[in-house]
Amino acid sequence: MAQPGVRMQDQNVIGQTEIAVIGAGAVGLSCAYLLARNGHDVTLIAPADDENGASYGNAGIIADYAVLPVATPDVLRNLPALLFDRKSPLALRPEVSLVPWLLRFARETTPARAAANAKAIAALLAPAAACWQDLAQHIGARDLLRQFGTLYLFETEADRRATRLQSYRAHGVRVESLSRDELGQLQPGLPAQVGVGGAFFPDALTVHDPTQMLRHLRAAVTAAGVQRITAAVAGLELQAKTVRLTSVHGMMEAQRVVICAGAWSRSLAAQAGDKVPLNTERGYHLEWDSLPAGLVRQMTPVARGFYFCPMADRLRVAGTVELGGLAAPASPHRWDALAQAARAILPDLPAPDLRWMGCRPSLPDSRPVISVSKAGPQILHAFGHGHLGLTLAPMTARLIADMVAGRAPELDLTPYRADRF
Repeated sequence: MAQPGVRMQDQNVIGQTEIAVIGAGAVGLSCAYLLARNGHDVTLIAPADDENGASYGNAGIIADYAVLPVATPDVLRNLPALLFDRKSPLALRPEVSLVPWLLRFARETTPARAAANAKAIAALLAPAAACWQDLAQHIGARDLLRQFGTLYLFETEADRRATRLQSYRAHGVRVESLSRDELGQLQPGLPAQVGVGGAFFPDALTVHDPTQMLRHLRAAVTAAGVQRITAAVAGLELQAKTVRLTSVHGMMEAQRVVICAGAWSRSLAAQAGDKVPLNTERGYHLEWDSLPAGLVRQMTPVARGFYFCPMADRLRVAGTVELGGLAAPASPHRWDALAQAARAILPDLPAPDLRWMGCRPSLPDSRPVISVSKAGPQILHAFGHGHLGLTLAPMTARLIADMVAGRAPELDLTPYRADRF
């Protein structure tokens, strides 16, 4: 059995484990932790933690209100402008490989498909906050969760109309419409001339520091007895009774494998026989080393597609989506556009102190893949969460734990099957 931190090249033997979890983002760590708590022998396999992945660079929100898919009829109507405007919150790098994904995405924008996708997303999100409160309590990180809610900022009355708050309420989300005065009371750091009102999602939890939360989770995984192998898994092969995992460093055999490799999951799923149209949402953020006075709650100017994220000792401005694969370099103009948009709301912001770009796993219907593989119950999938990976990590772990234990999952997993495409 591999020891924590041991690299596969240091072992000239084939290791063995009951369950191998591939991936050490929020989803992989949550799955490994819960499976170990349930008494399983678990090995976590992933490259070294550099704290630069999507689980660290997000907006730090448990977005249980985010029930609407990316693909909607409104998005289809505005798709040309969204994709080819360099300042748009949704952008496209010209990649031929994106064409099949975009065709599937366009199909998901019909009213019927968008409604079905919203229903499936809402079912996963309903227990998300309770799942996070339970997980944070177990890993000693309850103080990193804050129930401050989150705000939508309407700069114009057209923003208010376009947001269609009834769409959220139809899926059980509690949201309050705000006048400009009410918005100012909840977010006193706003310049007086900014906005005509907003919306408040009072039940949303925020993570005061995503990096610290992930450090707590990593420590809890180790304390639970999970072994760690620092390697990227390149090959997956189903044997008679086990699954063989290979990398440039060596091999390991597991009775079961959980694929939680985020944006890097597609090739592993394909080796298991599951052709999933996974692509990459490249997210961007900027950080300032101090907080503007009075800015206390997360807030998104809805027409601009990003979040102001007050964190432990800094301000993070996170958001926008760029479809562009895993290999392309960052697009500096995306950071420039984000800074320009942020200063349209808070004009006194100085030059940012940090820039970040990370890759999120994106599926055309905005539903993750949480299911048994086509190859059989020895391989389980838990990837494709898009911008909801942090939010859905502990809920996904519960569903994976149910499948491993042979229990009926707490909700119907049909909408999240790998073969739905």
